[in-house]
Amino acid sequence: MQSELNSFLWTIKRDPPSYFFGTIHVPYTRVWDFIPDNSKEAFLQSSTVYFELDLTDPYTISALTSCQMLPQGKNLQDVLPKDIYCRLKRHLEYVKLMMPSWMTPDQRGKGLYADYLFNAIAGNWERKRPVWVMLMVNSLTEVDIKSRGVPVLDLFLAQEAERLRKQTGAVEKVEEQCHPLNGLNFSQVIFALNQTLLQQESLRAGSLQIPYTTEDLIKHYNCGDLSSVILSHDSSQVPNFINATLPPQELITAQEIDSYLRRELIYKRNERIGKRVKALLEEFPDKGFFFAFGAGHFMGNNTVLDVLRREGYEVEHAPAGRPIHKGKSKKTSTQPTPSTIFAPKVPTQEVPTPEAISSVHSTLPPLVSRPGSAHPPSGAEQKFRKKRRRPRRRQRLRQFSDLWVRLEERSGE
Repeated sequence: MQSELNSFLWTIKRDPPSYFFGTIHVPYTRVWDFIPDNSKEAFLQSSTVYFELDLTDPYTISALTSCQMLPQGKNLQDVLPKDIYCRLKRHLEYVKLMMPSWMTPDQRGKGLYADYLFNAIAGNWERKRPVWVMLMVNSLTEVDIKSRGVPVLDLFLAQEAERLRKQTGAVEKVEEQCHPLNGLNFSQVIFALNQTLLQQESLRAGSLQIPYTTEDLIKHYNCGDLSSVILSHDSSQVPNFINATLPPQELITAQEIDSYLRRELIYKRNERIGKRVKALLEEFPDKGFFFAFGAGHFMGNNTVLDVLRREGYEVEHAPAGRPIHKGKSKKTSTQPTPSTIFAPKVPTQEVPTPEAISSVHSTLPPLVSRPGSAHPPSGAEQKFRKKRRRPRRRQRLRQFSDLWVRLEERSGE
């Protein structure tokens, strides 16, 4: 029954209508059958699809990679306390040893092998900033490794938009995503890396269960837990370190990190995304937009929806089963039939390239530049115009299959 399905679709009331759709960073095959037909229909009817980052632009990959690197001439061994560096090295050796046993026959059938995958994700780890190494370690778990090779939902929609020859664009820049994480101070980063290693070491010893797993994330998304804290952590892509068993001083550090990242990676980001969406809607009143952003940006306080409503737009939730109104779009007759997107199929060229995975978009779609430096809406408008003129690069998109390294909440609560 369609009406019983959960919906992460919101309609921006205008003619033609535009839509917000909440995505999740898990393999799309795990959630596709639970996404209502009207969400898929809204995607199909919209002439223009916008994501958080421009996944078809090679600059995205190179910018993500360079943002994560230590200054020229520096190595991780130079900046980390010796004991943490040794534990990190030991853990990565363990992961490399275990990875062949974590791979599935299906992955091997696609030509995805353990050595290749390890080197693609962690090959350059000694040159990365500690905060990115912490995120990388979070993504090197058995559950995450088993899911490699299938695009996450965001990427699948980007591939479909490209295949259906829709205009695509992005509302954010890589730098806005990267700078906040690089803005954590040294003691905060060392605390976070130490907590991450402690957790992974406990998992290896069998003395700890992860409180929120990929499976929990999928269940909350499919079952419609719109208020779930798990989904907001999927949108910020950063683990939660707040743990009642921490000593008082460490608890304060954990709370400071949590509050900084919530402010920088969710609230500020929501404000900026909302304003850029508004600028696009005003600049192109005759276009039907489909904005696909992480589901966590549509729930809680100060959401993207709140920003648009504050600007005078009527935005309402579209429950499963409610028909989609076509508006006055002139191209509806030439659009592909629903069957072209309703039957998911894993793209045949889904083996990720080393540079794509190693650039670990384990970063996050949460972005925010330095306080007070929000870019003017014209940036998004220029990106839109640029994408209209750019010739199609259909094959290049295949590089991005593992750009999204999912970092579900991994706290020790």
